[in-house]
Amino acid sequence: MIIAIDGPAASGKGTLARRLAAHYGLHHLDTGLTYRAVAAALLARGLPLGDEAVAVATARNLDLSRLDRDVLSAHEIGEAASRIAVLPGLREELVQLQRRFAMEPPGAVLDGRDIGTVVCPDADVKLFATASARERAKRRTTELEAKGKPADFDKVLADLERRDQRDANRTVAPLKAADDAHLLDTSEMDIETAFKAAVDIVDSVYAE
Repeated sequence: MIIAIDGPAASGKGTLARRLAAHYGLHHLDTGLTYRAVAAALLARGLPLGDEAVAVATARNLDLSRLDRDVLSAHEIGEAASRIAVLPGLREELVQLQRRFAMEPPGAVLDGRDIGTVVCPDADVKLFATASARERAKRRTTELEAKGKPADFDKVLADLERRDQRDANRTVAPLKAADDAHLLDTSEMDIETAFKAAVDIVDSVYAE
């Protein structure tokens, strides 16, 4: 069983993916963390973000069991990850890694920006989680403040809109909903409501 969840930053897809994985007894992978892990390694070693060969070599040494969400959630790492995500060779390397993860029994929930379109185009269920940019910025600001980090709403909104544009317009695996994905707009939903809606979608697909 493979469930693919795509969507822009702060759309709620990560929380949904973790909840669904626990609900159905599946593995979970936030594919964005794989790009962040490569970016973090490059930054830590002072290596250029545009060197595709170095990025690919770094990706080959990734240990998916050691991805630390708290460390990798840093803003500068996210910005760097968005920049290296346009490198075709790196994407190809990480997609293969993500596919191998998805094929491990009993299955997995993967979330990211190109799961339903590129990584797992044959996923059993595809969801595309979205929300308005302002709502996503509000969530991200609240999240940062809860961690005691400085957060300016207007700056967070501008960052999200810039990342949305970069992700949607990149030539390789742009952010978009798969043709057969179920759209889940979480703008007016709390996480519990969104989770129940997602479970209903998954269950309805398996009931057919």
